[in-house]
Amino acid sequence: MTHFSAAVDGLATDVRLPDGDGSFPAVLVRTPYDRARHRAEAHGWARRGFAAVVQDVRGRFASPGEWHPYRNETADGAATARWIRRQPWSDGRLVAAGASYAAHCAVVLALEAPGDARPDAVIAAVPALGAAETAREPSGVERLLTRAGWWAAHGDRPDSDEGALDKALAADPGLLTHLPLTGLPRRLGRSLPSWTGLWRHDDRGRLVSRAAYAGMPLLAVGGHHDHFTEDTLALWRAWGGPSARLLLGPWGHGLVTAPGPDAGPAHRVSLGELYVRWARRALGGELAPGHHGALALGGGDLWLPAGADGHPRTQRVRLLHGAAFTADPDRPARSDDLAVPAEGPPDRCLLVTPPLPRPLDLLGPVRVRLRATADTPSADWAVRLVALTPEGRAERLAVGVVRREEPAGLESGFTVELGRLARRLRAGTRLRLEIAGHHFPAHARNPHTGADPVTADHLLPSRREVDPESVALTLHVLTSRPTPTEPAKEILR
Repeated sequence: MTHFSAAVDGLATDVRLPDGDGSFPAVLVRTPYDRARHRAEAHGWARRGFAAVVQDVRGRFASPGEWHPYRNETADGAATARWIRRQPWSDGRLVAAGASYAAHCAVVLALEAPGDARPDAVIAAVPALGAAETAREPSGVERLLTRAGWWAAHGDRPDSDEGALDKALAADPGLLTHLPLTGLPRRLGRSLPSWTGLWRHDDRGRLVSRAAYAGMPLLAVGGHHDHFTEDTLALWRAWGGPSARLLLGPWGHGLVTAPGPDAGPAHRVSLGELYVRWARRALGGELAPGHHGALALGGGDLWLPAGADGHPRTQRVRLLHGAAFTADPDRPARSDDLAVPAEGPPDRCLLVTPPLPRPLDLLGPVRVRLRATADTPSADWAVRLVALTPEGRAERLAVGVVRREEPAGLESGFTVELGRLARRLRAGTRLRLEIAGHHFPAHARNPHTGADPVTADHLLPSRREVDPESVALTLHVLTSRPTPTEPAKEILR
């Protein structure tokens, strides 16, 4: 096996070639997280007959230049793809692959590069599709904790400090409560000029809209517990290439290295081996047309074909307390705590279902319809669904947040989308539904004044009232015993 380094358009690039003479298909991974971390992955591709090319993106680690997240990847990726195809060890076929930001690099190369630079296949895992997608929910609510953590670790610097935010929070537990949020870099003690600009991006959906015109196969991989689940699904659904495959497991952003509490032995998939097998079939034109894939049923230790949802079932919930409550930014409902305060005035509306008389398989979108009132002109409504197991444990199932801008005191009906569930619930489980005005620190606090939550320097409490009779929880339920499948069967068909 041959390994060498090169400067491609000035960017630090490692190449690992299979043993033997001849030309090979290539896999390109462009990363801001240090190409050295991909040595084992590159070795695995080369051992299976692929030339593995791993590159530090511009301004990161050994690559010179200025680091501007999401700005230079199309042009730099295109230059690298052309360079690969000119090499004597390349047979001209190219797979663009990556996870998180590296998936963004792969997708923009496929969708925005000139035709001669586009890859022949794309593997996009837990894709961070763009600045707008990562910064805000589809409803516009700001994702504070993950963005603060990412920018503290990687923003405006050539290297990374993965624990930067954790160290800052240890020194000041109230770090993210200080206003305005644009002052975070000063409180971190370092320069982050791109932090403020992050929140100005408004091009959410740009890549998904272009995916309809894709000309190559896609393998999209995600986790039910990843914050980019909906983007993974949207990319797969919109993909217009000759085939699109989806693998969605009970995992977090680290995929199989970050299993959720509902993961079982059947969900321990060897992703590297599956990627190689899929890439061979994709480059050989051996994949059946259409959209196929596999979804893990968490808690059920099995896989189901992608694309099939259960039947919608509206579940009525009983009010426990808090039909009237106060969303107080000084004591916001916490995203990192499933406990409900037992003392003090209510900070959320709390509802519950009776225990399930039998196991329930949930597969499909979750939404809550309600009628409610806020006494402020701007109000966020955070809805969290929690499973209370027969043993008394609380497990987070789904969360949705919407922002409402309307006259104070006006009662209105609206729907909150909580994403998708693929989960088996045991008999005896109860569902707890929480309706609050905050989901902090995962999301920024709404100042309730109509001001931008990122630049606001003043927050007000917001009194809320929920009509408990209006609250309807809609789940998609499998009404018959699910027919399992194998991930490889669906991905390689």
